Amino acid sequence: MTTPEIDENYREAVFPEARWERREFERCDFTEADLRGLVTEGCTFTGCNFTRTDLGDSRHHATAFRQCTFDRTVLGGSEFTACTLLGSMFLECRLRPWTVREVDLTLVGLSGCDLRKTDLSGLRFREANLIDADLRDSDLRNSDLTGARLTGTKLTGSDLRGARIDADGYAQAVLRGARVDLEMAVSFAAANGLVIG
Repeated sequence: MTTPEIDENYREAVFPEARWERREFERCDFTEADLRGLVTEGCTFTGCNFTRTDLGDSRHHATAFRQCTFDRTVLGGSEFTACTLLGSMFLECRLRPWTVREVDLTLVGLSGCDLRKTDLSGLRFREANLIDADLRDSDLRNSDLTGARLTGTKLTGSDLRGARIDADGYAQAVLRGARVDLEMAVSFAAANGLVIG
């Protein structure tokens, strides 16, 4: 059984292209660490700080980042597969290009983030903070945006077919030119005060 690493200081540590499997980190500080090319498999990070950390070109599979802080973190070229980012906060991060597949983004803070032209299809964004996020031309097919905060969220040109969005989201997000299915078009019309039939 793995012994959790708790309150460890990894500030400015250099672990480029390291491989970590089934390791557990709790409240660890990775500020300004060089983790470029890091590969994680089945790891758990809880309440960890990744401020100004370089995670560019990193790969993560079945890894949990719960309530972690990503502040000005470099994530360009990174891949997250079958991971959870539950309750984590992203502030002024470099995310593109970002590959996320089968990832749980419930309660994640992505306010103001640039995710243009990103494949976000099938992801769970339940109650996520997407205020003022730029998701133009992104693929959000079949994603779950139930309860997400979408005030000022730019969804222009995005593909929303099959996505789940609350009435408030239809009224608050910028949806001009977005691609939707018939059911969504009816919900959008009702949310904006139109009478159908």
